[in-house]
Amino acid sequence: MEKDLISLVKNAGIVGAGGAGFPTHVKLNAKAEYVIVNGAECEPLLRVDQQLMAMESRKILEGLKLIKDHVGAKYAVIALKEKYKKAIKSFEDIIGEYEGISIHKLQNFYPAGDEQIIVYEVTGRIVPEGGIPLNVGAIVSNVETIANIYDAYYNSTPVTEKYVTVTGAVKYPRTLKLPIGLSIEEAINLAGGTYLEEYVVINGGPMMGKITDIKNPITKTTKGLIVLQSDHPLVRSLTKDVNQMIKEAKAACMHCSHCSEVCPRNLIGHSIYPDKMMRLASYSNLCDEKVTPVNAFLCCECRLCEYACVMDLQPWKLHNSLKKTMGANGIKNTCKNQPENVHPFRSYKKYPVNKLINKIGLNLYDVEAPMTDVKVNVKSVAIPLSQHIGAPAIPVVQIGDKVFKGDLLGQVEDNKLGSNIHSSIDGTIKEIRNNIIIIDWGM
Repeated sequence: MEKDLISLVKNAGIVGAGGAGFPTHVKLNAKAEYVIVNGAECEPLLRVDQQLMAMESRKILEGLKLIKDHVGAKYAVIALKEKYKKAIKSFEDIIGEYEGISIHKLQNFYPAGDEQIIVYEVTGRIVPEGGIPLNVGAIVSNVETIANIYDAYYNSTPVTEKYVTVTGAVKYPRTLKLPIGLSIEEAINLAGGTYLEEYVVINGGPMMGKITDIKNPITKTTKGLIVLQSDHPLVRSLTKDVNQMIKEAKAACMHCSHCSEVCPRNLIGHSIYPDKMMRLASYSNLCDEKVTPVNAFLCCECRLCEYACVMDLQPWKLHNSLKKTMGANGIKNTCKNQPENVHPFRSYKKYPVNKLINKIGLNLYDVEAPMTDVKVNVKSVAIPLSQHIGAPAIPVVQIGDKVFKGDLLGQVEDNKLGSNIHSSIDGTIKEIRNNIIIIDWGM
């Protein structure tokens, strides 16, 4: 009897492991010409995907074959940076066994892993404004997500653990496989802890990550934890109030267009112009009848505009503020143009990752973070019922219930976008509150 891939993926609670956590069973319920494995891992300091590709190449290829066959794709492509030599060799040793699967080598630029950018790099097709890769016949999936699909299909294994790079100002930068629900503080301790007295933790990469409380749990979308001193320039950037930034922009913005010159979505032809948006601060006007504040919806929040600015301004924060204000007032994105061509000098405007690391001030922490097996002594986990885009899962357990690793804790409602949630340890349900299930270890 043939297995139902969609049902297995849904039951396993698989979501995008490298982004916002879009439920994978919904993404796979389609037909596409291309399936692309996003192995770019373009955020500085993160090391999960490049190591998984080197160590689990067979699993990635088998998982990719499952998706290729399911969606009827003509092409299946593993897109990874040409500098990932170990991963490339690992794939090249066996990829000949898989018909219709190939490797696409990317340059070391940021943000190569933006799904719209990777679609253009691989296919030469431009995703329309406000669109998704499927609009041009492509499905993009993260490396770890592909591995989870393999485990769900062949081993009936749900998502209960997460690969995370713990780096920055820690004693032993390393990549770890951690139970979902483990606290960030415990994860940092597994990397030897920090040598700083006062520090801040960024959940995610340095560009698109957010400052987090160390008491928060590891989730299905946690990719990296970066420990930095409290006064690090990156921390100051992330914590600067948007209103203060706008005041600075009013006085300091030279309207030079450097921010727009490096904007990755602008370079693929989308009508996003950070420099024009910054005119709102100086003139309360965009000074261009073809552009409105709605164009801010096209910002992918990569933050590259900030590091192109000679005055250290932050157009991306203005975009975020505009998007929140418009969203709260029921204003939606009306930018739906289909660009025909990318910027003629796009290939010369790609922002090198090494330059970016230097610009952010992270050279000291640009080190290896090897995949390391460590013993995790879990006393308790706090598992959110919402680790994905969409509605929270509905609890199917009660306080006092005994559960084993892999048992279902929360289920997605029928006809709603969401994802199932499973226990990451054997234990007893201690508490259910605020869409979080707390489990104490031990039976």
